[in-house]
Amino acid sequence: MQNRVAAPLAPWRLVAWLLFVFALSALSYASRLSGEDPPEDLAYRYSSSIGALVQYGLMLGILLLIARGLPRREVFALRRPSSWPRASAYAAVALVGIWLAAAALAPFLDASDEQGFVPDEWDSSRAGAFAAFFFAVAVVAPIVEELTYRGLGFFLLAPSGTVAAVLGTGVLFGVAHGLLVALPILVIFGLGVGWLRARTESVYPSMILHGIFNGAALIVSVAVLD
Repeated sequence: MQNRVAAPLAPWRLVAWLLFVFALSALSYASRLSGEDPPEDLAYRYSSSIGALVQYGLMLGILLLIARGLPRREVFALRRPSSWPRASAYAAVALVGIWLAAAALAPFLDASDEQGFVPDEWDSSRAGAFAAFFFAVAVVAPIVEELTYRGLGFFLLAPSGTVAAVLGTGVLFGVAHGLLVALPILVIFGLGVGWLRARTESVYPSMILHGIFNGAALIVSVAVLD
């Protein structure tokens, strides 16, 4: 797939995007290596949701700044797939592939608690805070992260080839989360949604699949009651 922007892209845009992603990665790993574990009730704090919304708002602002002057619909792949049934089939293939890869790695990697945003149990007295956190993690995060990687990042790397765009955004997506044990699974997930983005030429299926993953993780964590 080729970019539909006729003029050659200025190199500074790719450099700026890479610096942005590297900064996210550095901050994530610095936080991880500091030794401070996230609070066990992270998902039940309004402050967590507010912090996430502020973070993603800043990220979106930086993305728009890097893409300034370019057609946003093309840059961020904000277009419907040519066929939603076909896109759904591709999403199912990506989903199965990611699950199979994760299952194959599960005996060697125990990454269930590494990120720390999944609660251990349901607390009905704090349902409002959990709902706000769910919105931040399952709706806002997938939108902004997909715009970052399968949107702008994919667009900027696409002149080097679709394979380079899928691999580059997939690896950088995984690294930017600042996890160690879960890094292989995150990279595989990034490759899966990157492939979906390439096949559909749209960022929307990737957003939806990403949101389903994040939302399912939160729902399952509180649905299994002791």
